[in-house]
Amino acid sequence: MRQADESDFGVPTAPDEVRFERLLPGPMERIWSYLTEAEKRRQWLAGGEMEPRAGGSATLLFRHSEFTDEDPPARYREMNEKGFVSEGKILAWDPPRFLSMTWPGDGAGSQVEFELFPEGEKVLLVVTHKRLADRGEMINVSGGWHAHLAVLEAVLEGQKSPHFWSQIAALEAAYAARFNQQ
Repeated sequence: MRQADESDFGVPTAPDEVRFERLLPGPMERIWSYLTEAEKRRQWLAGGEMEPRAGGSATLLFRHSEFTDEDPPARYREMNEKGFVSEGKILAWDPPRFLSMTWPGDGAGSQVEFELFPEGEKVLLVVTHKRLADRGEMINVSGGWHAHLAVLEAVLEGQKSPHFWSQIAALEAAYAARFNQQ
């Protein structure tokens, strides 16, 4: 597994959105399957079915214990043990290039976009989380996406997943410092 570097950090692209980029082993159809197929997606983010069309439902079943054996921090313990279901809606479905969906959160909910770009034998994955309610939610989702994307990268490279929960507090502190400087 490669060492994390400065380019792994999400970057605010507007007051209410953050963008992540990862160069992953391709091809694009493979990466698309890890975004859209429940059995593959649960290995790094959340299981649950998606209707493969704009306007379709997107159910995400978060069970972090499926990809990490670390004990979660107290504030996530119940969610980790029982799981958490998030119901969203597919806003755009353009395989294997673009997926956009609603993402429940604080307030009215937000939106996540996944864009895929071929880069030789690799694929550039761009994740943009938009319409975040406030700076606190931006910090929270940034730490989460950062940790989840590290797990995805390890899964795709056939390596042991990095620690998940032990990263969260440090990542949230790092994002709070970064975002408060802007």
